[in-house]
Amino acid sequence: MGLSAQQKEIIRALARKSGIASVSVFGSMASGTARTDSDLDVLVRFNKPATLLKLIGFKQALEEALGIKVDVVEEGGISPYMKDRILSEAIAI
Repeated sequence: MGLSAQQKEIIRALARKSGIASVSVFGSMASGTARTDSDLDVLVRFNKPATLLKLIGFKQALEEALGIKVDVVEEGGISPYMKDRILSEAIAI
């Protein structure tokens, strides 16, 4: 199970509205191994430094629009232990 074209467009539209320069997905949705109960892992890079409130607002907007649980990670906030894996899996939306 992956993302539909409509879901991708929703993500892009909300990203633009939130001042996000780039948005990618990683994890099971990106690899096509997602189940019906899987969450959506999203990697973002903002146009300018973003507040935690902005990040949470984007997460909540995605969850409401898509009807699934979403985890959002800012590019600069990736754990060094997971960075290589996340960046290699990430698929731009």
